[in-house]
Amino acid sequence: MIDQEKIRLHVRGILEALGADPECEGLKDTPERVSRMAAEVFEGMNYSNDEIAAMFDKTFDEPGAAEETNVVVLRDIGFFSYCEHHLALMYDMKATVAYVPKGRVIGLSKIVRIVEMAGKRLQLQERIGCDIADIMTKVTGSEDVAVLISGKHSCVTARGIKNQNTVTETAELRGAFRHDPSLQFYLK
Repeated sequence: MIDQEKIRLHVRGILEALGADPECEGLKDTPERVSRMAAEVFEGMNYSNDEIAAMFDKTFDEPGAAEETNVVVLRDIGFFSYCEHHLALMYDMKATVAYVPKGRVIGLSKIVRIVEMAGKRLQLQERIGCDIADIMTKVTGSEDVAVLISGKHSCVTARGIKNQNTVTETAELRGAFRHDPSLQFYLK
């Protein structure tokens, strides 16, 4: 679990290390605000992929969905995350999640919640796609899952190279999505 007391203590120490007065009007409540923010934006760190799958395991029998010709695709799922290398915000993140149902379909809002929860961890963009694909497979029972992610990383846009326009794109293709051009068509 996230230790908010340690976060408050260490944020105060960071403020002091920066030469700021943690008792000044604008900063005196900052350690508390940051600890509450951390509990919210890093909520996913409290759960394993198995636990997230159990949280959002709401599927429905769909007999027609057992045919290999059915594909479910959700596009432009907005979310954010934080880079584990710099604790920097990954923003303007968009995920496309696709799967081939195997007789059961997942509620569409559950896919969005899976994406959001996988992002609420210290992450690498590549791992977010893997985590989402793992959770989708656990919930749907389908090995045919694809996750495309695009986004900006403030560790690139605001520090280091400081290139404002750089967008990172990743793709996690599993099962039939790896080799079937007719399924890859849905990812364009």
